[in-house]
Amino acid sequence: MSRTALSSSRRLVLGVLSVTMLMTVLDGSIVTVAMPAIQRELGFAPAELSWTVNAYFIAYGGLLLLAGRLGDLLGRRSMFLAGNTVFAAASLLAGAATGPEALIGARFLQGVGSAMASAVVLGILVTTFTDAGERAKAIGVFSFTGAAGAALGQVLGGVLTDVLGWNYIFFINVPIGAAVIALAVRVLPAQRGIGLSAGADALGALLVTAGLMLGIYAVVGIERYGMGSLAYGAVSLALLAAFLVRQAAARTPLMPLRVLRSRQVAGANLVQVLTLGAMFAFQIVVALFMQRVLGYGALDTGLAMLPAALSIAGMSLFVSPRLITRFGARAVLLSGLTLLVGAMAWLVRVPVDARYLTDLLPVMVLVMGGGLVLPALTTLGMSEARSDDAGLVSGLFNTTQQIGPAIGVAVLSVLAASRTRELLAGGAGTAVALTGGYRLAFTISLALLVAAFAAALAVLRRPRAEADHPAALRPEHV
Repeated sequence: MSRTALSSSRRLVLGVLSVTMLMTVLDGSIVTVAMPAIQRELGFAPAELSWTVNAYFIAYGGLLLLAGRLGDLLGRRSMFLAGNTVFAAASLLAGAATGPEALIGARFLQGVGSAMASAVVLGILVTTFTDAGERAKAIGVFSFTGAAGAALGQVLGGVLTDVLGWNYIFFINVPIGAAVIALAVRVLPAQRGIGLSAGADALGALLVTAGLMLGIYAVVGIERYGMGSLAYGAVSLALLAAFLVRQAAARTPLMPLRVLRSRQVAGANLVQVLTLGAMFAFQIVVALFMQRVLGYGALDTGLAMLPAALSIAGMSLFVSPRLITRFGARAVLLSGLTLLVGAMAWLVRVPVDARYLTDLLPVMVLVMGGGLVLPALTTLGMSEARSDDAGLVSGLFNTTQQIGPAIGVAVLSVLAASRTRELLAGGAGTAVALTGGYRLAFTISLALLVAAFAAALAVLRRPRAEADHPAALRPEHV
């Protein structure tokens, strides 16, 4: 077997981790297409309906950092199994819900389970795949899983809702979760934690969890509460600042601040927030443009965006691992960001009567850069993780992976809507006004991507040779 080929046992480990992340990504998007059916059957008020999504993301994003650190302290394998168990049980409760309160509560519990399981996934991955070539391949597959989940969520949700009913978008998680748990017990390496005494900072845990949850609440509520969300955001920042002060003074900090002093960790997370803020907004705004301006149906929109999903998946699976191994993650990241900048620059000039072949298809091809960016960012973000904090670094990386899209979607949606209202008030037609709002969103997304490129160029460095084979991450040290 070649040095970089994956053994059958490690393929099973990668499969378990990837399926868990696929469920997590799917669960964040699959419910959106079922929302009209849920509203009809459970009697949701229009203002309440968005909480079927928000409750999940508040729990998920708010608990990732804490769950990642608890994985280091108590054992990442144990945290992974417990998280999948909570997620499967909560999915059963969500599918059986008979009213809005029950469903929202179950969705919150799903977010808790997802956070527990996914927070430690990258920590398990980098401590299992210690060879640079193996790790590049594993991260490529892992990144493909995330891209596939984002692309499949709405399609699968539509099929299950139409054929079986909305309940089954949740029920389907139960047998999958049970299979993942059964296989994980057999194949995941036993990893003992370093003990609660190494980081039993209850006050720090309370501050960071409250700060992150309140921050995500402020973001998801920005469209409803407008400027009122700024007050929640300010309190969130104050709580997170207090958390950092606490970590500097605590004898056994929950998050040792040396993690944030790493240029690779801090830089990769910053670039990730900027990039995903732009690209997840792109995914939503482009779909809205095709449906509301060009008159595409839901199926037509999905098919039109299929080249983007396929190109990202192909780059993640087959191209990025080889390029990262040969040229380094930083060079691959910069190349991917260049392609994404080109895609967004093309969209900035999109006309009201856009043609798919000339105005949209080039964008769908250029966004293949995402298939280079995501694996490279993961490699850089985890390259300096140690055996005793791999779960924490994984949780931090997953946290910014959620915060970036949440901020991007919320802020760009509000700005695009505001610009559209201005144009309508000025006498513009509906299609022209909508296009003007979407162009503003694309322009801001372009600026975010340029900022991400500048940050990657200035902050990130090519990992040292030893960072690709860190002794601290060899199995005998875990």
